[in-house]
Amino acid sequence: MDIKRLNRKKVIIIGGDGFCGWPTTLHLSRQGYEVVIVDNLSRRNIDNELEVESLTPIKPLGERIKVWQELTGHKIRHININIAEDYEQLLQVLNDEKPGTIIHFAEQRSAPYSMKSPRHKRYTVNNNINGTHNLLCAISESELDIHLVHLGTMGVYGYGTAGVKIPEGYLEVEVITDKGERVEQEILYPTNPGSVYHMTKSQDQLLFQYYNKNDQMRITDLHQGIVWGTNTEETKLDERLINRFDYDGDYGTVLNRFLMQAALDYPITVHGTGGQTRAFIHIQDTVRCIQLAIENPPQKEDRVMIFNQMTETHRIEDLAKMVRELTEGEIAYVQNPRKEAAENELHVKNDLFLSKGLKPTTLNQGLLREVSEVAKRYAHRADLSKIPARSVWTKDQQPGVPEEREAAIEKSRL
Repeated sequence: MDIKRLNRKKVIIIGGDGFCGWPTTLHLSRQGYEVVIVDNLSRRNIDNELEVESLTPIKPLGERIKVWQELTGHKIRHININIAEDYEQLLQVLNDEKPGTIIHFAEQRSAPYSMKSPRHKRYTVNNNINGTHNLLCAISESELDIHLVHLGTMGVYGYGTAGVKIPEGYLEVEVITDKGERVEQEILYPTNPGSVYHMTKSQDQLLFQYYNKNDQMRITDLHQGIVWGTNTEETKLDERLINRFDYDGDYGTVLNRFLMQAALDYPITVHGTGGQTRAFIHIQDTVRCIQLAIENPPQKEDRVMIFNQMTETHRIEDLAKMVRELTEGEIAYVQNPRKEAAENELHVKNDLFLSKGLKPTTLNQGLLREVSEVAKRYAHRADLSKIPARSVWTKDQQPGVPEEREAAIEKSRL
């Protein structure tokens, strides 16, 4: 194989129209990478299914790409392929484009959506696992030395600790042999997925380990925390480039939801006790981490490189109180639709990205206020009936809705 055939400055971003994919596309394009988006626009189709739009008015992908080229002179191409179904087309794209890097965002990313019904569970498994495996097969069959960067989730670990910081992918253990000898070895940190979505990301890890071992494939797996914020330096250049802002009960991430609810004078809905601890990262740091991963690829003989892509951890209740103080909103504790512990601790290592030069963006009033201002600006686009989380993990659960907002919700349905 002639490795020189590859264009190391060409990046294929699968899922490049999405919440993380679009700002990453623009960031890498601005950094001088030749970017090709592969996306079947399934996230936009899910909007149609759920009958809810992004709070921010996102333009059609073709218009986004055109505006970007007009503003910067950088060209981005789009290829419409469903990688979970169109294997031969995917393989052809790899052989034609010969990218140095593929960034894999093309998985259904919502835990609540994955738990809505048996149909949604099956869709999430079929889409996520088949898409990942097709991509690995295509890279192997193409015989191209492509570096695969995958956006995973901190949720594969579950939300608890064994008294130690969660390592970056691998855990050193000591086993006792039948002869009584103590042997040290390194294993993947045990997964404990909390939803069908998280389960598919856990399965991804095993697929990556296999293809790395069997085909010497170069893979970086990014276990990302919950993303907050909406815009990056690039998406703020023109309103037509604005990023998604999901606020609904299926796709809205918790901190963005809190800020949006407060902007609408809607109670800040905390599920359960609010004692759950989660890892967080700002959207601007997401795109920076992706660039760092591209620029620091593993060697062919290396194992799968795993980064914990997060910058800080917070209790949900503490975030709600922070938003309340910032916006003078009110907090409403509602029944938790998820099957999870009422409280947990979460201690995570993120040394690898820090060692590569990441300067973390942490929660501060300025950035929180910026997100709040975005929410206020587009508040007229909100559908109050879509705010409550209605997907439940078990049949005996009932999603909670603040009683004082029931009338407003019913009114918005009319």
